Amino acid sequence: MSKLIKPIDYQPLLGLKQTEQGIKQIKDFFQANLSTELRLRRVTAPLFVLKGLGINDDLNGVERPVSFPIKDLGDARAEVVHSLAKWKRLTLAEYDVEPGYGVYADMNAIRADEELDNLHSLYVDQWDWEAVITPEERNLDFLKRVVRRIYAAILRTEYLTCETYSQLKPFLPREIHFIHSEDLLALYPDKPVKEREDLIAKKYGAVFIIGIGGKLANGEPHDGRAPDYDDWTTETVEGKRGLNGDILIWYPVLGRSVELSSMGIRVDKEALLRQLKLSGKEERLQLYFHQKLVNGELPLSIGGGIGQSRLCMVLLHKAHVGEIQASIWSEEMIRECASLGMTLI
Repeated sequence: MSKLIKPIDYQPLLGLKQTEQGIKQIKDFFQANLSTELRLRRVTAPLFVLKGLGINDDLNGVERPVSFPIKDLGDARAEVVHSLAKWKRLTLAEYDVEPGYGVYADMNAIRADEELDNLHSLYVDQWDWEAVITPEERNLDFLKRVVRRIYAAILRTEYLTCETYSQLKPFLPREIHFIHSEDLLALYPDKPVKEREDLIAKKYGAVFIIGIGGKLANGEPHDGRAPDYDDWTTETVEGKRGLNGDILIWYPVLGRSVELSSMGIRVDKEALLRQLKLSGKEERLQLYFHQKLVNGELPLSIGGGIGQSRLCMVLLHKAHVGEIQASIWSEEMIRECASLGMTLI
């Protein structure tokens, strides 16, 4: 239970019925706003994909996907998705989506290797989105514009939620702050990554940390990223590397930062080849997804994932994601959460 954050004197502000109503309202309202802001159409998402095609998200490269044999396909194995990071780009090509438009999907996943705590569950649900861009839009300014649009949708959703439930008070700042992971390291050189995130999020309330995946001045990446979707090596006009990042907010209920979204401009052919070489994953070039990208059959794109349960959790002022979603928890965690006022669904 060492990873469980125990807020002092926590009392949920909404009962079970209001919580369920609030979850539906937030999900309906936010996805409509996201779709409008980024010009996205909804598509149906897979729960699993075939193993060996390079379509599943590899996350940090160590998480084991849940897999099973398919009887009718000669026991070929399927994998439950970790996210739809690469599948969405294939979908953009299949639907022949034009620049300036994109798709979003309700992604549901199982991450069996997740370490369970207030923010992490075996069950992951997020809005996975992807939009086609032009070569001229592969730059940091465009990335920031998209981040601001997403944050604007979050703010509108917070306003609606607080208007509906008067016991909830808004806490998000009007603007989101941008900082590169290299600058964040320079600001707090003696702090580990999570403490750096907490300090910068507490200072500004909402922050987008740029450049996640590549090694920083201390020889370590800010966080892990697979080499074949986000572009974390292209050098910007500011002289720093990375066209991706994370949206974090300071969450008073838990007294820490909370990541709401991971997103970025996706790799083009050159960035893919460079990042696979840096990661020692060049054998992936033989896989279906990577062949399509190298052969110029996939559009340039930007995309990411926005946690559904995470967003509902913070906007409803809950202390544990298990108050939002139905998942599996240890009996010890269930008992301890109950003693702290956190009723896990």
